[in-house]
Formats: sequence, structure tokens, C-alpha cells
Amino acid sequence: MNQKGGVGKTTTTINLGHALALAGNKVTLLDMDPQGQIATGYGLDNNQSGLDDVLLNDVAIDDVRVEARDKLYIIAAGRQLADFEHVSEGGSARGHRLRLAIEASSLNDQDFILIDCPPSSGLLGINAMFAAYEVVIPVSSDYLSLQGLSRMIPIVKRAESLSGHTIKLWLVSTRMDMRRRLAHEVRNRILNYFPGRVFATVVRENVALAESPSFGKTIFEYKPTSAGAEDYFSLAQDLLERRIS
Repeated sequence: MNQKGGVGKTTTTINLGHALALAGNKVTLLDMDPQGQIATGYGLDNNQSGLDDVLLNDVAIDDVRVEARDKLYIIAAGRQLADFEHVSEGGSARGHRLRLAIEASSLNDQDFILIDCPPSSGLLGINAMFAAYEVVIPVSSDYLSLQGLSRMIPIVKRAESLSGHTIKLWLVSTRMDMRRRLAHEVRNRILNYFPGRVFATVVRENVALAESPSFGKTIFEYKPTSAGAEDYFSLAQDLLERRIS
């Protein structure tokens, strides 16, 4: 999650998820962004039923989970997911629908559940944070991305107080061109402000990462020898081993 769009949230969800599965973990990806790009990134139907039916119609998660790769499943956004932002009935319970749906599903046997969030803190984002115990914030190499990060911190703290559980915070540097001074400045700022919370891997700006979704492939299938594949495999190791800078 990040309040700013274009920082690599979906790219990270798609490729980090596949990297974790390739490392032998059982992974499920949930697309909480109404743009619905997770399914597209795996070459699957973007219009299939998914979290829209789970959140709007109480359909079981297991009924809309689709196998995308070995050890990896996805739950698509669904065409009507954006309608959930406008649900008014149900009071505070509206914020817990995703958490309850996960608890009632077979997802409890997964090693990782990754939730791709929209660039907003509306009802969809609240559901994601109430269901999550860790939040990864991608921060790209520009100051607007830092502003998105600064808006995220009070939102996470508020979600912690309302949900009653601690949400561990992690940051990852994405879309970084380390030839630019600005990239180093942004990286240094997050390292100074969030010591012990920044993953060691820097995900470099890489054309193949932008191209691969149009072919319905992850970076490991599209260009396995690229810098993007190297970086996301390294990021998966960061997550597994809690490697930090």
C-alpha cells in the first residue's frame, strides 16, 4: 500500500508473489484494487468474479480462488469491486469483511497472503489493513512518493488502534534509478526515518517489469535474466530472512 499511485504496488505484488512461490512457498494474491491488474499480469481473465462477490455478496473466498501458477493462487478484483467503497450499511463491521472472509477460508494454510491495495484509504484499504499483520510500502525515487508515505503512517496507526492488533511496517525502494542523485536522497531519507524497517534490496527501474504484464507473464517468465527478476527474487529473500538495510 501507498497513497501515491505509480510506485510499483501491483508490480511488486505480482512479482514478489511469484518469487515466493518459486522459492517453495504457498502463496495467494488478493486484488483489492478495482483496476484489477493482478489477473491481467498472470494472463487470466480480468472480468471473472472475485473479491467483489466476496465483499458485496458474501461469496466464500474459496469459491473464487483461481490457480495461476504452481503453488500460487489469485483472487481477482472483479468488475464490481469499486461498488464496495459506497456500501453504507453495516456500520464498523464493514471494515472487517475481508478479515472474516479469510478466517473462514482455506487461506489459513498459506505461507503468504499478499493484498494489492488501491492508492486510497477508503473502505477497501481499511479492509486490507484490518486483515493484515504487516504492511509493505513501496517508495519510488521521487518526493511525491515520500509524501504518499507520510500520509500512510497515521493511517496505519489508526488502523492499529481500531483493529486491536499491531501492524508491522516495512518499506521497499522501487523504480529506482541509482544514477540519479534524487534516488539516493530518497533512499537515504527513508533509511534515516525508518531504521530497521527498510528491506535491503533496491528494485531498479527496469523496462522488462513494465512490459511483462502485457504478455500475461511475471518477470521470471518474461525475462528471467533481467535486473527486475534479480531484484524481485532478492526482495523475496529479504522478506523470508528479514534482511534489512
